[in-house]
Amino acid sequence: MDRNIMCPRSLRYLLAVAEHHNFTRAAEALFVSQPTLSQQIKQLEESLDVQLLDRSGRTVQLTDAGEVYVGYARRALGELDAGKRAIHELQDLSRGSLRLGMTPITEYLAATLLDNFNTRYPGITVSTLEMSQSDIETGVAEDQIDVGIAFTNHLSTGTRSNDIETHILFVESLNLAVGEGHPCSGQQQPLREHDLEEESLVLLNSDFALRRHVDLYCLEHNITPKIAMETNSLSVIIEVVRLGRFATILPDTIACAQHGLSTVMLVPVLPHHTITLISRKDAYKSPACQAFADLANEWGIAGCKERPKHQLGPCPMTDVSDHEIAH
Repeated sequence: MDRNIMCPRSLRYLLAVAEHHNFTRAAEALFVSQPTLSQQIKQLEESLDVQLLDRSGRTVQLTDAGEVYVGYARRALGELDAGKRAIHELQDLSRGSLRLGMTPITEYLAATLLDNFNTRYPGITVSTLEMSQSDIETGVAEDQIDVGIAFTNHLSTGTRSNDIETHILFVESLNLAVGEGHPCSGQQQPLREHDLEEESLVLLNSDFALRRHVDLYCLEHNITPKIAMETNSLSVIIEVVRLGRFATILPDTIACAQHGLSTVMLVPVLPHHTITLISRKDAYKSPACQAFADLANEWGIAGCKERPKHQLGPCPMTDVSDHEIAH
């Protein structure tokens, strides 16, 4: 053992002797034998190469070096005690931090999850970052973020990295979303592919997985979409579509939650998508990270139960592999 490393026990022994001015009384207060106490303090003095205690008088006194050192020892033990309390607070989730990556789509979908997490664990600071799905996977694998929530095509399998694992929270359907002033608003009949070609669309740009899935859908069904606007902001899409002239493709949960928007089913239907939790595989998860994952799972189960059946694909808890995620 490195003799230059100070043991907290030795420091506590020194403080006890400094308080009682007597080895016997200090040993009794600490419930240790006097020889043990004396040996520990002697080793401490040897490691510092200085005499801390004056043992020549009727009572034990601190030397000048001892007076200086005891001040630092008290502060050091105070910091160690504070560290112990901090660990306990992390374990009971009264404090901590969480770094969370989300795509623009999941920012809207997960708003209630974030609110519930803060309500349950107000002492945990959550830092959210808007990222693409590939950046979320990289960030988790490289420990730049603790966990991510992505919006992915549940029909595709595999991950970009062997360092990450995924867990599907729930399955979401995609449909056309329009404003109240749009001719399709309130339409009950599905919109077929040749009718979709007549719609002026506002979509996320191709940096985002949702747009790439829409492009693939159009390619597979020989649809030539009329794209009027592209953006990297979901808020811009919602506000523009709300005005009534344009349409977009959104998850039903988002569209139905926005005042002034309604959905129209597409035929053929777009592949169902998933809200997927992404974390690092076989790595330490902080108490805050584990608590968030548990609450996210509760949120996903609640989403499966509460949303209308026509808006849902198969419940991911039974029908979908936990390792399915878009490339």
